[in-house]
Amino acid sequence: MHPLHDYVAKQLADKLKDRRVVVWYDERGEFRPFVDEVRGGPRAAAEPVAVGVAGIKASLAEYAGSLFELRAVVEPLVSGDKPDVLVLYIPGLAHDAKASVLMELEKAGRTWKPELKQLAKNVLLQKYTLGVVDEMLPFDRKVSYADLARAAAGNSGAEPPSILKSIFHDASGNDGLLTAWLVSDARDAEIVSKEATRELTKLVKARLGLDLVADSPLAKLRAIVLRYVLAGEFRLDLSCDPPASLDSVAKPPTKDEESAVRELARRLRTGHADTYAALADRVEEELGLKNAKLSPGALGSIDTFRFEERALLRHAGDLVANCKFESALSLVSEREQSFWLDRDVARKAQWEATRRIAELGHLAVQVKAAVGKTSGDAATWLDAYVTQSGSGWFRLDQAQRRMEAWVANLDDEPEERPLAVVRRAYEDAVHAMAEAFTKALGKAGWTVPGALHQTRIWSEVVSDKPKPVAYFLVDAMRFEMGVELAERLPKTSEVAVRAAVGALPSITPVGMAALMPGASASFSVVEEKDKLGARIDDAFLPDLPARKKHAAARVPKLVDLALDELLSLQPSKLAKKVEGAQVVLVRSQEIDHAGENGFTYQARQVMDTVIDNLARALGKLARAGIEHAVVSADHGHLFFATDRDESMRTDAPGGDTVELHRRCWLGRGGATSAGCVRVAASQLGYASDLELVFPAATGVFKAGGDLAFHHGGPSLQELVIPVLTVRTKTRDSARPSAGPIEASGLPEAVTNRIFSVTLIYGAKQMLLGATGIQVRPLLMAAGKQVGAVGMAVDAQFDRATGTVKLEPNKPVTIAFLLSDESAASLRVVVQDPTTDAELYRSPTDIPVRLGV
Repeated sequence: MHPLHDYVAKQLADKLKDRRVVVWYDERGEFRPFVDEVRGGPRAAAEPVAVGVAGIKASLAEYAGSLFELRAVVEPLVSGDKPDVLVLYIPGLAHDAKASVLMELEKAGRTWKPELKQLAKNVLLQKYTLGVVDEMLPFDRKVSYADLARAAAGNSGAEPPSILKSIFHDASGNDGLLTAWLVSDARDAEIVSKEATRELTKLVKARLGLDLVADSPLAKLRAIVLRYVLAGEFRLDLSCDPPASLDSVAKPPTKDEESAVRELARRLRTGHADTYAALADRVEEELGLKNAKLSPGALGSIDTFRFEERALLRHAGDLVANCKFESALSLVSEREQSFWLDRDVARKAQWEATRRIAELGHLAVQVKAAVGKTSGDAATWLDAYVTQSGSGWFRLDQAQRRMEAWVANLDDEPEERPLAVVRRAYEDAVHAMAEAFTKALGKAGWTVPGALHQTRIWSEVVSDKPKPVAYFLVDAMRFEMGVELAERLPKTSEVAVRAAVGALPSITPVGMAALMPGASASFSVVEEKDKLGARIDDAFLPDLPARKKHAAARVPKLVDLALDELLSLQPSKLAKKVEGAQVVLVRSQEIDHAGENGFTYQARQVMDTVIDNLARALGKLARAGIEHAVVSADHGHLFFATDRDESMRTDAPGGDTVELHRRCWLGRGGATSAGCVRVAASQLGYASDLELVFPAATGVFKAGGDLAFHHGGPSLQELVIPVLTVRTKTRDSARPSAGPIEASGLPEAVTNRIFSVTLIYGAKQMLLGATGIQVRPLLMAAGKQVGAVGMAVDAQFDRATGTVKLEPNKPVTIAFLLSDESAASLRVVVQDPTTDAELYRSPTDIPVRLGV
C-alpha cells in the first residue's frame, strides 16, 4: 500500500482496539477508495466481509441505502456479550446524533467522522513543511484520495520532498524548524544554496500568518520574524494599548496564528535561553520599549522583554512606598519565577529584598494595630509578644532582622523610598509597643507575674537537666532569634522554647551575672569601687573574668568555651576537652560585639550566622557526648537603621552618674527628662541605693555611639530573652544510599556576597520511583558556618529552616548568601537537616575576593 493508507488504517485500528465497534460516517464519500483497498474491491453484497486493518482482524459492512438493512446484517456479530470487531462504513450520509438508527451501536462503540484533508495533512507533514502542505491542500480546491495518496508516496507529479526538513533534519516539527532557524544563522548558506528560501517564507506564512519577500536576505527575514514573534507575544499579553513603536510590526491575523506566535516565543525561551536573552534585548532596543510609557499594571503575565521585569519591580517598590503591602506581596509572588529572574541571581535578590520589605511593612501595620487594642497587665503584653501560635509580635522583629540582613548583603541597595517607609513603619510599631509595655511594667511594680525570671534559669532549668549539659550564654540574642534557632535544629532533636524576663538594666554585666549559679537566691545590681556590677552572695561580678571565676567555684567539673573555639576544634579534641565535664559553658559575643562597636553593617550580617553556628555547635557537642543543652541570653536588643532621626537622642539625667548607656542611666539624683521613667534599684529587688532612668519608648540618651543597635532598657525586644532546652540525639551520619548530590557552577572565587550554584540529587542511573529529599545547603569556613541559602530557583525552599527540596535528577539553582566577610575561603556543604549528616562538600576551598 502507501503511507496515506497506512496512516488511515492505523487511526481506524486504534479505535477498534478501544471499543471493538466503529460506526464510520463519510458524508462526502472521500474514503471509498480506502475502504475498497481494505476490502480488496468494491462492495459486492450486503453481508459483512472479513478484512485486516493494520494487523487487526475485523468484519466490514457498508451502507448501501438502508440503515435498517445495515443494522440487520451486523446483528449476529454484536448480539453476544462481547461483540466481534466490526467496522460499519456509511458513505454519503450525514450523522443524525439525535435519531440515528444505529444509536445503540454508536453508544456501545465509537462514532468516527474523519476529514480526508486533515488526515492527509498529518501524513504529508512528515515529508513537507507546513507552507508546502498548505499549497498542496488549498482550502478551496477539491483533492481526491488518489491525488493525496500519490503525494504521500512521493510519486511522479507530487511536490518534491521538503528541502528545509533535510537541512534542519534534527529539528522536531515545523515549530522546531522555525525555532532553530531563528536562533542561529549557521544553516543560512545551505538554505540559499539549495534554494529553500521560498519554502521557508511559505512556512512562515502558513504557521504565523506573516508575509515575507522571498528574495530578501535571510538575516533581514530573521530580524523581521523575530520582531513579529516577540512584539506579537508582548502585544497579546498587554491589557492596554501598545506603544506606538509597535505600529510598524504586523499583527497575527487569526487566533491560530496568535497561538503559534506564543508557542514559538515560548520555545525560544525554554530551549535557547541564552540566545533568547540576547535576541529579546536587541528587539527591545530596536522598538525603543525601555522608555515606553506603560502602566506596570497593564503588563501581562509573561515577561517577553527585560524592561518588563524592571518596571514591575519599580512598581512593587511604589506599592510599598504607598503602604500597599499586600498588593506588593501579591505582585512579587506572581512574578518571582519569571524568565529573566531565573537567569539573573542579582535581579532575583532584588525581588527577594522587595518581598522581605513588603512582609515587614505588612506585619508592622498588623502589630501596631494590635498594640493599640491591647490592654492589661505586663503579663498580657508579654504573652502577646511571645505567643508562638502565629500571631506573636516577635514575628515583627524576626521579619525586620531577615530584611535588614538581606539588604545588607546586596551589592545594590533597594530603592530608598520603600525601604525608608517600611523602616519607619517598624520603628513606629516598636515605639508604640515599648511605650505601652513600659507603662504596664511600671504599674506592675517592674515585675511580670507568672513569668520565668532570668535569675531563675540556672536553678530551675539548667540544674535539673541530666548531666553532662551544655549551657549556652548568647550575648544580645532576641527572643525571635531563639525561636528561629529552634526551627533550624535537626528534626530528631527534642526542643522547647519559652520566654524569660531579663534583669534590669538589660546590659551585659547584669544579664550575664543573672544567668550564673546562685542568682535565684541572691542577686543585686550595685556599685563597688566605682564599678557597676552584680552581686551574688558575697561575689561581685563586674566583668567576664569575675563571672568565670564565680562559675568555676560554684560548678564542679565545669568546662568554659567560646563559641568560636568550640566550632574550630576537631571532633577528637573537643571530645577530649569535654570528657568528664558536668557542665560545658559556651559563650557567644558575636552579636553584641558587632553592634556595640558601631559595626552596624556587620551586625546585620552576623545575626543570621550566629543562629546557624549555634545549631552546629549543639550538634557538635552532641556527637562529643553532650546531648542535653540549655540556650539563653543576657538580654535582647533594639536594632534600627542608621538613619534614625537625631531627635531620638535624649539628654542624660546628669547628677551622680555611675554608668551611662544609650538605653539606661544608673546613678543618683539628676533630672528625669520628659519621655523617661525613673525607678529605684530597691523597687527592682536590689539591695542598692542606685537609681535607674530609662527612655520610656525607644529613644536613647546622648551617650555616644550610633542610633542603630542598643540595649539596656525595658522594651520587650531588650528584656524578653529565649530559653531553649534541647536534647540532640546522636545518630550515624553515614551518607544515604538513595543517590549522590552533585554540584555544578561552583565559582573559581566568590566575588559577590550573593552567588549561585546548581545542585542535582541522584545520578542518572538512579532507579525510577526515587523520591525527593530535604537538604540544608551551607557555606563553611574553618569549621564555622559563614553563609546559607538565600533563595532557590524552581524548588521548594523553607526560609525558616534554610532547607531546600531536591527532586531526583532535577537541577536546582541555589543562591547562597555569604554572611561573614572575614572568611578568606569557603566550601559549599550540603547537609541532611534531620541528622546533620554531610551529603556533599565541594572538593576544594573557594577563595573569597569581594569587590574584585
